Amino acid sequence: MCDEAEVTEQNFESMREAMVSNQLRTTAVNDVRVVDAMRAVPREAFVPANRAEVAYVDTLVPLGGGRSLNSPMATGRLLTEAQPRATDRALIVGSATGYVAALLSGLVAHVVALEEDVALVTAARSAGLPANVELVQGPLAAGWAQGAPYDLILVDGAIETLPQALVDQLGEEGRLAAAVVERGVSRLSVGRKVGGAFGLVAFADAEAAPLPGFAKPAVFKF
Repeated sequence: MCDEAEVTEQNFESMREAMVSNQLRTTAVNDVRVVDAMRAVPREAFVPANRAEVAYVDTLVPLGGGRSLNSPMATGRLLTEAQPRATDRALIVGSATGYVAALLSGLVAHVVALEEDVALVTAARSAGLPANVELVQGPLAAGWAQGAPYDLILVDGAIETLPQALVDQLGEEGRLAAAVVERGVSRLSVGRKVGGAFGLVAFADAEAAPLPGFAKPAVFKF
């Protein structure tokens, strides 16, 4: 007879399989490597203990301090469109408790996980991230120039503006994925840097967790 801990783990495994079947495969998350990573990494380990039972629901999961974990669908679509490669050096902006860093760690060569919230950085350290994940702390909008250039930058949340600092840290032919808020709608978007030029193209509308420090400047009217 299974004890309570084993039953709970079995339940989480079932939730992960349901997530793959119902939230990923039905929404164009079709990169096998991304799907396998999301099937393997336990989302419940990256949310507060009292939120573990809702870790796999198709919505934002509160992490505390006004921050949330993106839905599985939003995460899966961003990762799929970003086209992670085994040789990539990647930067995650807004890494929070480290869930996406854990996913990317098996898809790329090295991950720099940037977070500014002290409590979330502490939680990420406690999660025991893989050896190829470098956890750093600093303002999200500034990126992490010390590790640039990056082949891939994933902004793990919704932003109103994309700072030039992040574009500058992207290497030639590098990709950047983010959720960009336009007229109140969060649009999952991806872009590639070519010849020094960069632009984002939206590919899906989806709710995404707002990130601090990316608001549009206020416009004053006289």
